[in-house]
Amino acid sequence: MHQLLLLRHAKSSWDSPDLPDRDRPLNARGRHATALMRQAMRDLGLEPDVILVSTAQRTRETLALLEPWNETPLREEMDSLYLAPPARLLDALHNVANTVRSVMIVGHNPGLHELALSLAAPQGQDDIHQEPLLGLTRGFPSGALAEFSVAVPWSRLTENGGRLVRFITPRELEGTG
Repeated sequence: MHQLLLLRHAKSSWDSPDLPDRDRPLNARGRHATALMRQAMRDLGLEPDVILVSTAQRTRETLALLEPWNETPLREEMDSLYLAPPARLLDALHNVANTVRSVMIVGHNPGLHELALSLAAPQGQDDIHQEPLLGLTRGFPSGALAEFSVAVPWSRLTENGGRLVRFITPRELEGTG
């Protein structure tokens, strides 16, 4: 069984309108939200083996604020993940070695949200995972994390190929921090 973590970068700054989109840093709210997510991930034992991260400043900064990890993951910065559509994100996952247990993508919307929705296998009416799926269908806000359980090799991951385990937003964490 594999674990897939999809993390949208935290809230970024629009203070410098002349700054190219790729170079926008996190704002104070984004840094705070990432600190909350860092603690939540540690409390839940969510530690990826491999991290695929967009080369945008806001994604790299989000990832840096999650560090250090107990076990240092392999980290790969990928230009192709910048504002990537779901098919490109899935292609990146297809290239992960099947021996890797846990992968995290730190990226952008709308691609991450669309990928998460496409992966989420339909759940039964009384399934305990119904609530995370409802949250995910409402949107994928800045700094949010979706965790999936994946039963197939990375190279064969397709639509409906994951089971949404949890969906966590910074707003939810505000009350628990």
